[in-house]
Amino acid sequence: MASDLQRLIDNLGRRLARSVAIDDRYIRLLAYNSHVGAVDEIRIESIMRREVSSDLVRYIQGLGMLEANDLFRVPANPALGLTLDRIGMPVRVEGAVVGVLWLLASDGPLSDDHADAVRQAAEHAAQILHREYLFDELRRGRERELLRDLLSGDPHLHGEAAQLLIEEELLMAGPAVAIVATVSHEQGQPLPENDRLGLAAGLEQCRRRVSPRTAVHLERADHGVLVVVQAERSTTRDIDEVAAVAHERIRAETGRDPQDCQVGIGTQRRGLGEVHASYTEARRAMDVARVVPVHGAVVRFSRLGVFGLLAELPPAQLARNIHPGLHRLLEYDADGSTLTGTLEAFLNNAGDVRRTAAELNIHRASVHYRLRRIEEIAGVDLSDGNDRLDMHVGLKVAQLVQLR
Repeated sequence: MASDLQRLIDNLGRRLARSVAIDDRYIRLLAYNSHVGAVDEIRIESIMRREVSSDLVRYIQGLGMLEANDLFRVPANPALGLTLDRIGMPVRVEGAVVGVLWLLASDGPLSDDHADAVRQAAEHAAQILHREYLFDELRRGRERELLRDLLSGDPHLHGEAAQLLIEEELLMAGPAVAIVATVSHEQGQPLPENDRLGLAAGLEQCRRRVSPRTAVHLERADHGVLVVVQAERSTTRDIDEVAAVAHERIRAETGRDPQDCQVGIGTQRRGLGEVHASYTEARRAMDVARVVPVHGAVVRFSRLGVFGLLAELPPAQLARNIHPGLHRLLEYDADGSTLTGTLEAFLNNAGDVRRTAAELNIHRASVHYRLRRIEEIAGVDLSDGNDRLDMHVGLKVAQLVQLR
C-alpha cells in the first residue's frame, strides 16, 4: 500500500505543483510528497512521529471531517501548532471515512481542474486503502490467532506459534518482552466497550512507534497485551519508554485519569517461545499496580520486591494467612481509627519513632500511645522481630487482596 499511495501522492503533487499528503482517519500520516512552500510545526511533527496530538485530531474532526463529502477547509489554530490553513478531501470506502487527502492553502488557490484532480485522487486512494484493509484484516486475524497460542497455558503451542510468527514475517526473531495494560474496572468483569476500544486504539498507536515486525498486540476481555521483540542493543530504558507511551496513549483514548490506567512489564526472555512467562509476570505487575499505588501506574515485575512473591499466590490463600491480630486491627480501624496507618509508617521507617512522628505530623508521645493500642488490639509485641515481620508482610498482603 505504501508504494501505491506514495506514487499517487507524488503524481498529484507534480500535477498540482503543490504539497500533498494523505492521513488515515486518525490523522496519522500515510504518504506525502516533497514540500513546495512553507510548512508548519504540525506537518513536521506528522512527518517525524507519524502522528499528531489527540487535541488536534479532535479539532479537525470537530470541524466536520467525518461528515464531509467534498473539499473542506481547516482554519489555522496556532495554539495547536497548526499555523497554516488546510484544504482537505475525505477518502471514503463504502461511505465511511478511512483517510483524508490534504493540501496546504498557503500553496495558493485551487482551480476547478485541480479540484477535480484531487477528487479523482481521493477515489483512487480509497481503492488502495480498501485493498490494504482487506489484506490487513487477514494478516491481523492470523496474528491474533498465533499470539493467543503464544500466550496460552499450553507449552506445546508456544514453540510452534513463535516459529510461525517468524516464518510468516509477522515478527522478527529475538529477545522478547510482554507489556500488559488495563484501565480500572470491576474486578473479574470484562472492560466496558468504550474502555476496550480505547485500550485497543492506544496499543495500536503505541505499536506504530516501534520498528516494523517488532511488536504485535492482542485485546482480551479485561486487558490488552503488547509483545515487543527487542533489538540486540536495546535497553531496559527502551522498554520503559514503550510502556510509558502505551500508558499515555491508552489514557488519552479512554479519557481516564493517569492513575486509572495500569501497565505491567514482564522480564525479557530469550525468544518468543518463552514470552508466555513474561506475560504472566506482566499481568502480576499490572495487578499490583491496580491495588498498590505506591508503585506507580507503570510497573516492572522485577521491581515489585515482596509484592512480586505475594502476587504469585491466590488472593484467598493470602487472606487466610494474614496474622489474626492484623485482622482485628483492620476491623477496629474500619470505624475511622488511624492505627493501621501508624503501624505501617512505623514499620516502613524501621521502627524509628521520631521519623514516624515527622511523617505523620504528630508528637512522638502520640506515636507511642498508638503503638501501645496496636499491641493491645493485635496481641503482638512490636519489640519482637517476628511479630514486626508478621505485621509488615500482613499489611502488604492486605493491600494486595484489597482488605484495606
